[in-house]
Amino acid sequence: MGQRVSVCILSDNRLFRESLGRILSKRGDLEITASVGLSELALTEIVRSAADVVVLDSLDFLNLGAAFLKTQRESCAGLRILLVAMDEDEQLFLQAVRAGALGFVVKDASALDVVAAVRCVAGGEAVCPARLCKSLFDFVARQSVESPTVPVRVPLGLTRREQQLVPMIGRGLTNKEIAKELNLSEQTIKNHVHRILHKVGVENRLSIVAAVDAQSLPN
Repeated sequence: MGQRVSVCILSDNRLFRESLGRILSKRGDLEITASVGLSELALTEIVRSAADVVVLDSLDFLNLGAAFLKTQRESCAGLRILLVAMDEDEQLFLQAVRAGALGFVVKDASALDVVAAVRCVAGGEAVCPARLCKSLFDFVARQSVESPTVPVRVPLGLTRREQQLVPMIGRGLTNKEIAKELNLSEQTIKNHVHRILHKVGVENRLSIVAAVDAQSLPN
């Protein structure tokens, strides 16, 4: 590529961050602008780093991060997401694509494969194993014209208000910020979030969006 590509590595696995950082830094056209663990604050770090590509290994965080980054279009225009260290699993792959990933590299990929994937994603190309590419074609072909969000909420039993909160949580808003936006008390929002966690069956708000999105995918 003619210009340097800035990369942000996002993972709770320090060994993964450091190993991948060393691999990418040896390439003259790649520059590590941030290497951080998973947290809601890490989303802000992505924006601050002005990275071209975000490389991460967590599907849960991908769902939250993608929702947040959509609210930062001006700051993150052209940002590409590459997911690595995942199994070659069809449902995981489809969730990653729906969450906004442009690249999907399985955990047994070589260092050269990862470097090539970063470069391709930075250039706006999609990257995934050939078998999973076939899965994506099959998935699109069998989709009906009905909105994919319709069947999501019913089995989860979310109320209309709880449905309203899910994308706001995905944007990375705190309970206080949500309360202010909806003109409700912070305690009321806290109660809603608690009930959502119980209904969705996850332990933290970072996993809510991923769990909800997973319900909309075919079994």
